[in-house]
Amino acid sequence: MKFPVVVVRGQDGYYVTECPVLPGCVTQGKTKAEALANVKEAILLCLESAQEEGWQVPEGYELEEVEVSASA
Repeated sequence: MKFPVVVVRGQDGYYVTECPVLPGCVTQGKTKAEALANVKEAILLCLESAQEEGWQVPEGYELEEVEVSASA
């Protein structure tokens, strides 16, 4: 299965990764590669929890971008 992952570089220099379709599935790493490896592990743990606790993993999702302009 493939899941969407958001990667953001934090102010501390670490890469923060999140799988937005799995609640609470957030991790980080010193490098982007480490962060991506960590989020794969986090996704697997979330999938195990879903199975054990009986909650449903979304079967599908749509990725969209929105444009926001900040006003002073």
